[in-house]
Amino acid sequence: MRKPYTLCLPLLLAFTLNMSATAQANEAAKQATKLPPSAELQYSIKAKQSGLPLSGSASVKWQSSEQKYSIVTETRAMLVGKILDASSHGSIDDYGLAPDKFVEKRFGKPATTTSFERDSKTLRFSASAETYALKGGEQDRTSASWQLIAIARAAGENFKAGSEWKMLVAGRRDADPWTFKVLGLENIKTPMGDMQAIHVSKAPPADSKDQQLDLWLAPSLEWYPVRLKFSDADGDFVDQVLESVKK
Repeated sequence: MRKPYTLCLPLLLAFTLNMSATAQANEAAKQATKLPPSAELQYSIKAKQSGLPLSGSASVKWQSSEQKYSIVTETRAMLVGKILDASSHGSIDDYGLAPDKFVEKRFGKPATTTSFERDSKTLRFSASAETYALKGGEQDRTSASWQLIAIARAAGENFKAGSEWKMLVAGRRDADPWTFKVLGLENIKTPMGDMQAIHVSKAPPADSKDQQLDLWLAPSLEWYPVRLKFSDADGDFVDQVLESVKK
């Protein structure tokens, strides 16, 4: 396998992030948030890597209270087994999710830790010497999707086609500004039945080789992601569809 992916809500996602002056200076605007109920979500995965078809499964355990949250994800591929573990833990503040630690373990590689040091207001990485000043609203790759869900649940009719939602997102080595754009309502077929879902896309800049991330959020199902797709410019992709939800 050439490279694993992970969900935003975490699954087989491997963005190559580049630091920029924009990222360093970025300060998120405070958005109203409404966290979804705690749940465990199970997904089936279909993918193409280097032209080869693959299949597998992923689980996402989302837990939240008035003061704390945690997200734990696990991704498995047939014939290979577990290929990725990722977790994000932190608190809830005026910006929504406020990660303290993001840990990612990829198949065949050591785990990396991204630390949001609230006392010193510094974002640090075990895999690099990069640092960023914490100004509020920063997310990691696993918490970003859940922060978007919380924003969507609170935004109501303002979460509409054409609207854009921005945040600074930290990975394994550095951080980069992400922009999610709402595309519109679509019908998604799942093992749980057909669902109306709002399609949101995080597309890379025109001159970037980063992956594109598409999410379909179902308002009738607490806005949980019923489908996620990660696409490369070379045609490789990972497409995951919700199979079950246990609250």
